[in-house]
Amino acid sequence: MSSPNSVPIYMLNNGVTIPAVAHGAWAPHSNEARSKAKEWLLTALKAGYRHIDTAQGYYTEGVVGEVIKESKIPRKEIFITSKLSSSNHHRVAESFEESLKALSVDYIDLFLIHWPQAMPDDNEQQKNPDGTWKIREDITFHQAWAELEKLMEAGKVKAIGVSNFSIKTLKELATTAKITPAVNQVELHPYLVQENLREYCDKKGIVISAYTPSGYDTVRKDPLIVQLAEKYKVTPNQITLAWHLARHIIIIPKSLREEHQKENINLPILDAEDIVKISKLDRNQRICNAADEHGQVSGWSLERLGW
Repeated sequence: MSSPNSVPIYMLNNGVTIPAVAHGAWAPHSNEARSKAKEWLLTALKAGYRHIDTAQGYYTEGVVGEVIKESKIPRKEIFITSKLSSSNHHRVAESFEESLKALSVDYIDLFLIHWPQAMPDDNEQQKNPDGTWKIREDITFHQAWAELEKLMEAGKVKAIGVSNFSIKTLKELATTAKITPAVNQVELHPYLVQENLREYCDKKGIVISAYTPSGYDTVRKDPLIVQLAEKYKVTPNQITLAWHLARHIIIIPKSLREEHQKENINLPILDAEDIVKISKLDRNQRICNAADEHGQVSGWSLERLGW
């Protein structure tokens, strides 16, 4: 697979190649927002992106399928990542077929377990009376992973992985897994460096993929990031994204504006000393998925998640 604009190409632990810069496909859950997503995903492909990151829970797989068709870019030149919803852990094969149909493709490049915890069906009550998220204890991510392995063996997906897994949950998965995850997609930015997780994944041959890679304005407005943006004559966003690539991490920026999409795919090469400085900003701060008022994230405690 080739990727324009000199986007780095990484090799996964099973030999599959993956563009290191993906464009996120999350959109608010409304018909209007999903309709607009088609426009900015088309401009992303036009700008040179060849990796799109979607999920069953984003409800944009259908839009991604339309965009790929309308782009006229050959399917084999576009890397598609999608994810198993927490509400589908008990019906992996069936929901995967639904994803294939929505995307209008006959295979998915990378399929991830979106969260380690299983939750009730989308049409069921999702929360307990006390406001906490309901969790299904009758099915585990071990069972869901075994189903992903079957999809891999059947040739329906080129690589499989996980998302929001910690060292703790990765070690637990390893006790039953036949196939080591190719990717672990997690929240990661200069305020949440997760160096221990990165080192563990490196040893296991698992590539880390970063969502919320810029850290939003919380990180972009940090004095060091602003200073480095001036030094390299780029935007603060480009500095944070370049920092990830220097650490061999896949990034998933998202922008609705074509000029920002182009910026996010054309990144500077940072000096080694600046990479170290950025890493020292770490404060173990989750910005996208911080614990709620119950001390949980999607129904699991931070201790159970291994966070």
